[in-house]
Amino acid sequence: MNRLELIASLLTVLSVWLSTRERIASWPIAIVSVLLYFVVYQQARLYAAMGLQLIYFSFSCYGWYQWKFGGTGRTELRVSRTTARDVLWLLPLGVIGAGLLGLGLARMTDAAIPWVDAAVASASLVAQYMMTRKLLENWLVWIGVNVVSIPMYLSQGLRFTTVLYGVLLVLAVKGFLDWRRSYARTSAGLDVAPSPA
Repeated sequence: MNRLELIASLLTVLSVWLSTRERIASWPIAIVSVLLYFVVYQQARLYAAMGLQLIYFSFSCYGWYQWKFGGTGRTELRVSRTTARDVLWLLPLGVIGAGLLGLGLARMTDAAIPWVDAAVASASLVAQYMMTRKLLENWLVWIGVNVVSIPMYLSQGLRFTTVLYGVLLVLAVKGFLDWRRSYARTSAGLDVAPSPA
């Protein structure tokens, strides 16, 4: 299991690093990573995180398509800002999702830490959706997810995953700064499409 966790962690880091650079190759790598993490989380009894991998799989397919064709006239999608309208549905959805999932995990499973697991899972879904739409603020949500995830995974003995979330925290800060610059260039009409690799 440690080898599988290490491989999944390394692929996740590669995928997120490519995302910070707005590289579409991040999505197929993410697909492989989430499938591996499904097995890792099943063994660790982190069921919300395990189920989240199936949704990440779907989001990764959707994000791959959106980044390539989701822009104006089916062109490459550009970084944009999260609108007040987005917040009005994403925030309640995340809170309600965390509450319902936490209740279900606490009552119906032997989940190790159901409420924290549920909150991380729900916030991660919101962040992942925001990333598929190239919303700048997705990185701020990921920063919060990573800060909570580090002690959660450490408490379950998932050493590689704990280190992974430390690296992901750094990458989320980098992603926010890089995407903010990209958004500023786009807003100023200076943006040049990132290379596809």
